[in-house]
Amino acid sequence: MILKGKGFYIWKISSCENGDPYAIAQTAHQAGLTHVLIKIANGIYDYNYDTSTGKDLITPVANALHENNIEVWGWHYVFGNLPKDEAKAAIRQLNKLPLDGYVIDAESEYKGKYTPCRIFMQDLRNALPNFPIALSSFRYPKYHMDLPWTDFLEKCDFNMPQVYWEQSHNPAYQLERSLTEFQTAVSPFRPYLPTGAAYCAGGWCPTAEEIIEFMDKAVELELSAVNFWSWDYCRLKLPHLWDAIANYNWPSAPNPEKSLLEKFFEYLNMQNADILLDLYTSDAIHINAARTIQGKTAIKNYFWDFLSDLPSNTIFCLNSISGTDDTKHFSWTVKNETSTIAEGEDTVGLSGDLIIYHYSSYCK
Repeated sequence: MILKGKGFYIWKISSCENGDPYAIAQTAHQAGLTHVLIKIANGIYDYNYDTSTGKDLITPVANALHENNIEVWGWHYVFGNLPKDEAKAAIRQLNKLPLDGYVIDAESEYKGKYTPCRIFMQDLRNALPNFPIALSSFRYPKYHMDLPWTDFLEKCDFNMPQVYWEQSHNPAYQLERSLTEFQTAVSPFRPYLPTGAAYCAGGWCPTAEEIIEFMDKAVELELSAVNFWSWDYCRLKLPHLWDAIANYNWPSAPNPEKSLLEKFFEYLNMQNADILLDLYTSDAIHINAARTIQGKTAIKNYFWDFLSDLPSNTIFCLNSISGTDDTKHFSWTVKNETSTIAEGEDTVGLSGDLIIYHYSSYCK
């Protein structure tokens, strides 16, 4: 089955939502992601495990994502010097981890390595004859004809080129050109699922408008899915780009309807106390260790004071939720690029779809 919708690459799990599987899954769900691609190996070595304990970090994240109906693919940077050992590394990880697909990241190190490519792909396919496999490499194959495109793609199901419009601002043009080159210059042609740029490099950054342009062009070209590199960078350093991707409704995989708490954190990140009041009843009560207040005016004043005390470039993160339809308990953090600024555990009582009671406990 082909992927549909929006996906994000994860390089280091520990750099995403502090490595918390629940927070990663909730963040992916809130962003309307249909798939997440996690690094599982680098050359012949396993990746994303705790180096001090050897504990696998991928399985808990994959399980949490699966609980939210989000597919999980593993990606593997390969070099081609030890093709049989790299195949063994891939097979070992794919047999061990709860993954839905596998992505081969083959770049400049693999140029001219036709025989190693055939060895690697043959061993891989002999062990995993029906497992979904994709290739991730350069956007313009005509510039890189010494990469063994055919040897890779003959045994792949999908093509996920890295269409990074770095140092330019024309994502739609580059996407269409990339697709045309794969249709005309490389054989066989595989379903094309491009990866866009959600990072900065050398003083260059994409804009939110370019991110939307990239996705609009993908929809126009009737591509079933797109990916972005990378969660690690975009989520903390470019939250406005994350929001542009999260808010984009992919036609064949629209964003899920947001829960009350998802809306609550979205509005917090807008830093707008007025819109937060839409989530409360007119006689709602808000309690913390210092006082009890009631009514929308008092609650609005509290949130404006709370938000104004925070540094700029902060992000509110929902970390966990438990409870019933009428009562929800949740933990949260406020972070910037370098540190956690505040954290807390709250309980809300619900009347219909609104908050009637809110107890908040937090510390800075």
